[in-house]
Amino acid sequence: MPMKYSSIPSAQSLVFHCKSRGIKNVVISPGSRNAPLIIGFTNDPYFSCYSIVDERCAAFFALGLAQHLQIPVIAVCTSGSALLNYYPAVAEAFYSDIPLIIVSADRPAYKVDIGDGQTIRQESLFEKHIGYSANLKQDISHATRTVEKFNPSLFSNDYSLEQLQVQIQNFNDEELNSAFKAAIFQKSPIQINIPFEEPLYDVQQKLELKPFCSPLNLEHSNKDINFQELAQIWNSCDKKMMIIGVKNPDSINPEYLNTLAVDNSLLIFTEVTSNVHHKNFFPSIDSIIAPIEKSRDKELLFKELQPELLITLGGLIVSKKIKAFLRQYKPKHHWHINNKKAYDTFFSLTRHIKTDENWFFKHFLENVSEVPSDYFNKWNTIKQEYLSKRKAYLSQIPFTDFLAFQIICSSIPKSYQLQLSNSSTVRYAQLFDLDPSLKVYCNRGTSGIDGSTSTAIGSSIHSRNPTLLITGDLSFFYDSNGLWNSYKRNDFRIIVINNGGGGIFRILPGMENSQNFETFFETVQDLDLQNICSLYDIGHLVAEDKNTLNNALSTFYRPSASPLLLEVKTPRLLNDKILLKYFDFIS
Repeated sequence: MPMKYSSIPSAQSLVFHCKSRGIKNVVISPGSRNAPLIIGFTNDPYFSCYSIVDERCAAFFALGLAQHLQIPVIAVCTSGSALLNYYPAVAEAFYSDIPLIIVSADRPAYKVDIGDGQTIRQESLFEKHIGYSANLKQDISHATRTVEKFNPSLFSNDYSLEQLQVQIQNFNDEELNSAFKAAIFQKSPIQINIPFEEPLYDVQQKLELKPFCSPLNLEHSNKDINFQELAQIWNSCDKKMMIIGVKNPDSINPEYLNTLAVDNSLLIFTEVTSNVHHKNFFPSIDSIIAPIEKSRDKELLFKELQPELLITLGGLIVSKKIKAFLRQYKPKHHWHINNKKAYDTFFSLTRHIKTDENWFFKHFLENVSEVPSDYFNKWNTIKQEYLSKRKAYLSQIPFTDFLAFQIICSSIPKSYQLQLSNSSTVRYAQLFDLDPSLKVYCNRGTSGIDGSTSTAIGSSIHSRNPTLLITGDLSFFYDSNGLWNSYKRNDFRIIVINNGGGGIFRILPGMENSQNFETFFETVQDLDLQNICSLYDIGHLVAEDKNTLNNALSTFYRPSASPLLLEVKTPRLLNDKILLKYFDFIS
């Protein structure tokens, strides 16, 4: 079949730039104003195009693709409120350093704020949460008479129509080059806003336009680092702590982690989203901190745990307890290693080492020496004690969220991709061991519940292995439109912990049993998941106790003709008590 190109130059330019940069995944939401873009992407076999109706779901679906592939993915929408629905995913991409490319079709500027339908102020709409906003100029070689009629100021007696269009083309190319540079090298979300005048559906068989795609040269991070100075600080501290936040799987060289793990003066705290493992790591931070909070010797123990040097890697940290501890018991030195940004999470940052972690450790570890210390041995003994007590506690509690998570976490097949929703789900997951072969993701940039299902489905598309999403009931219902697409793999699995409401609020301080609490905080619900599963052709299983959960899990991961959802019903009024008593028990 012959190729079809939109007759509008700016639409041609965008498609050309994307193809030149090797960007091929495009998530499209239906519309009319974005018709020139839909024509350009869907008629070129180079691009893999996905149709998602709901723009909020579409943006999170695209984010999941980019999260998994670690390359830019495009989301295309029409004008008006459609673009606003992208904002939650844009914010998540901004704080999680995910290269999401938002392409918004717009009305001409002269039709904004005059009462024209489906028209809002779209230029730089995501200004506070974007890596770059490219606001392209409207072509005047397309629909020339209409443009001249409504905005004659775009034309000049000093330049011909062809000369003016060349100026517009040059400006647009420059904007696109800057935008793609931010997306590719900064791993930032970007917005490209393109105004189109009607007609929108005109096509041509030949591409005559030759946009200018400038070479994108990587600006190297500042590697002028005084390793001897840093090593001197390291070697002078006998209490060092490292906290690894959100990291992509396999992003840190295990050779360096293995070297660090046997340092007796170093504690390495991790979370399930860190995607790193070693028997000497401390993967359940709250199981260390919570018993201290309850101890009569709280002040003494916290001072014994307080590090002289704190090193942080990766993205945001789930544990609120480690934040509270280090904000009060601050380290003398705090380094954050990241080639882009450094959050002062503990209000103690002394140095941003702006480089790649692997490059840093490769050169840094050559300069350090062993420091005599009992720091690791002391806290490792405490870790072994809580592991033993956790096992004892699990053997005596009734079926609740806590026991369900332990059973689920131990059931996940090796090498699965695991997507976790936020709130209670990711917090419970911190308390249990996961197989090191699992690749774990969670939208921790803004920690919202709004797009977990859409993200998981998007991320599953290019995964070599099956994907499991573990989510809470409110998060699942909130993003149920995420199932409204034809891209769910048959091996896609969902486990919904259905405790009848927002269980996280029963755990938080200040909870009280009242009608207002149940209505406006916990948001009690009794919706039927079976109906949603039937709507989207998803197999539905139910578990209500330990035996039925184990029985369901024994077949849940087997090959099937459609995706499967396992609903795990737990007691709403008991879950929080069992969790809070766990911390008392291990104390």
